[in-house]
Amino acid sequence: MADPRFPIGKFHYEGPPSEDQRRKFIGEIEQSPAAIRAAVQGLSPEQLDTPYREEGWNVRQVVHHVPESHMNAYIRFKLALTEDEPTIKPYAEDRWARLADVQTTPVEISLALLENLHVRWVVLLRSLREDDWKRIFKHPELGPVSLEKNLAIYAWHGRHHTAHITELRKRMKW
Repeated sequence: MADPRFPIGKFHYEGPPSEDQRRKFIGEIEQSPAAIRAAVQGLSPEQLDTPYREEGWNVRQVVHHVPESHMNAYIRFKLALTEDEPTIKPYAEDRWARLADVQTTPVEISLALLENLHVRWVVLLRSLREDDWKRIFKHPELGPVSLEKNLAIYAWHGRHHTAHITELRKRMKW
């Protein structure tokens, strides 16, 4: 692996996905809580506190980050579906990763949060009509983001962070 920051490669958007691709992305989002749970299964507290790369987050921070990020994504979907091109608020994920709740909360809490969040999110995603996917929100730094692009981003995001953990386990022979 050339760059441990991107074990599955950087996100690339190849344009609007087909209906079949959207179904695939929704399936990946649906499966990501189970994949992350499986990736951390049996890890000790010391292993959870191991960074997945030099100067990177530890496994515990990664596990807590995913539902935080996906909650923001879910809310951005709902804003874009109910408002005209809303401007969303970014968040300082690196600072969130250093807060006390990330350091002290058992990962099981975030795994359960992720599972329940994804149940709701997948129900919402499967309800969208063709024209809904074209709706956008405005990101202050990235500009307009369509829901179909955001779907692709978050399908990748779950696989990306799962791979951080599984690649660490391979390297450490855990």
